[in-house]
Amino acid sequence: MANKSFLVAQREYLENVRTKTFWLGILAFPIILILSLGAGFVLAKLKEVKTYAVLDLTEQKIGEQIERAARTPDTPGMMKLLRGSGLPQKLQEIRDRYRDAIEPGVDGKEPEVPDEMRRELQRVMLEIPASDFAAITEKATETQKSDKFELLTLDELGIAGIPSEEQRKKLREMVESKRLFAYFELAGDPIQSLSDFRYLSNNVTDSGLRDMYDRAATRIVQKLRIGKAGIDPTIARSLQETVRFREQKLGEDGKAEDVKTGDKANKYAPMGFVYLLWIAVFTAAQMLLTNTVEEKSNRIIEVLLSSVSPLELMAGKVWGIAATGLTLVLSWVLCALIGVWVAPKLMPGFDLPLMDVIGDPLYLASFVGYFLAGYLLYAAFLVAIGSVTNSLKEAQNLLQPVFIVLIIPLVSMMFIVEEPNGTVAKILSYIPLFTPFTMMNRAGGPPELYEYVITSVLLLVSVWFAFRAAGKVFRIGVLMTGNPPRLKEILGWLREK
Repeated sequence: MANKSFLVAQREYLENVRTKTFWLGILAFPIILILSLGAGFVLAKLKEVKTYAVLDLTEQKIGEQIERAARTPDTPGMMKLLRGSGLPQKLQEIRDRYRDAIEPGVDGKEPEVPDEMRRELQRVMLEIPASDFAAITEKATETQKSDKFELLTLDELGIAGIPSEEQRKKLREMVESKRLFAYFELAGDPIQSLSDFRYLSNNVTDSGLRDMYDRAATRIVQKLRIGKAGIDPTIARSLQETVRFREQKLGEDGKAEDVKTGDKANKYAPMGFVYLLWIAVFTAAQMLLTNTVEEKSNRIIEVLLSSVSPLELMAGKVWGIAATGLTLVLSWVLCALIGVWVAPKLMPGFDLPLMDVIGDPLYLASFVGYFLAGYLLYAAFLVAIGSVTNSLKEAQNLLQPVFIVLIIPLVSMMFIVEEPNGTVAKILSYIPLFTPFTMMNRAGGPPELYEYVITSVLLLVSVWFAFRAAGKVFRIGVLMTGNPPRLKEILGWLREK
C-alpha cells in the first residue's frame, strides 16, 4: 500500500512542479509582497507638493512662528536625548562626533541637524531603548511630511494689503480653482481663545498638513500663554515635559534591562510566519481540493482506481500536495532570506534584525512542523469535500464553513501577539483547527513547554481521526456521480467500520 501511495504522491508532486505556472506562482507572492510593502514608500515619494497659504489676523502675528515650528518639529526631542546621560555606546560616539551640532547656540536656538548625523542615528535606532526610540520618532516623520507642503505668501498670491474680507474671498476662490490645496486662518487673540482658528480645504481625507500645523500652533500658543502668565520658562518646560516610562524587562540573569526596539521587532516577527503559514495551508489544501474535483469530473479517478485502492489514492494525493506545499514554503523562506540579506545593501537605514528571526532554526522547524500538521488536518476535510462533489462550483459552496474557520486565526493575530499567554490565546491553542496558527503566533511569548506538548498531541490525534473520517467518505464518495450526498448520508458513512 505504501509503495502505491508513494507512486500517486510522486505523480501529484511532479504534475505540479513541472509546470511553469507553479514557479510563476511561487515568484508572484514575494513580488506582490515587495510591491505592497514598498508601494507606500514609493507613493509617498511621488506625492505631489501641496501649496497652502496662511491668513494671519492675530494680534500677536504668530503665523511666521508657527511656520518655523512646523518645519523643525523633531530637532528638540532628538537633541535633548543626545545631551542626556546613560546613552548606549553607539549614541555616545555619535554625540562626540557631532557635539557642535548638538549644543544650542548662544541665543538658545536649536541647531540644524546634519543629514549625515540623521543617517547614523537611523542605523543605531535598534540599539536605543524602546522608550527613547519612541521619544525620537514621535515627531521625526513630520520633517519628511513638511517637504510635501509649500507655503505661498500673500505677497506671492497678490492679495497682500487688501481688506481681510476680500483676502478670505480670494483664498476661497484659489482653493476652489485648486491653485491652493488649503489655507489657514488665524484670527483673534490665541491667548484668550482659539475659536477663530480655521482650516479650509476641499480635500477631507488628507489631514497631513492640518495635523502638522495643529502641533506647531499648539507649541506656539502654549509659549504665548506661559509668557502671559509670567511663568519662568524653566518651570514651564518642566510642567510640559512628557511622562515616558522607561521600558524594561527581566534578563536571563534576573536583572532589569532596557527593552530595545529590536526586541519588539522580534516579538512581532511570528505574525509574518503566521500569515505565510495561513497562505501556505490554504494554497496547498485548495490545490488538493481542485485536483480531486477535476480528476473526478474528468473520470481520471476511475482509471487510477483500477490500479490502486481508494485509501491509497487519497493518501498519495494528500502527501503529493504536501510535498508541493513544502516546496512552496521553502521557496518563500529562501526569497525572504535573500530579501533580508539584500535590503541593508540597498537601503543603508534598514537595520532590522530580521535575518536572526527568519534564519532561526527553531522558528523554521516550528513553521515547517505546523505547516504539515495544519495542512494535513485541513486536507482531510477538503479531500472529503472534493470526493463528494462533481464540480468546482459545488465544492466552492461547501467550502464556505472552512473559510469561516480559517478567518479566525487571521483576525486574532494582533491580539495574540499582544497577549501571547492570555486566556484567549491559550483557549485557541487547544482547539486543533487553530493550533498551528495560534501556537506559531505565540512563539514570541513563548508558551510553556507543557503547552507545546499537549497542543501537539491534540493536533496529531485530531489529524489521525480526521484522516480516518476522510478515508471513509472518500472511499464511497469518489465513485459517486449525480447529485451530491446529503449530510445524513455522509454521517452514515462515518459510522461504518
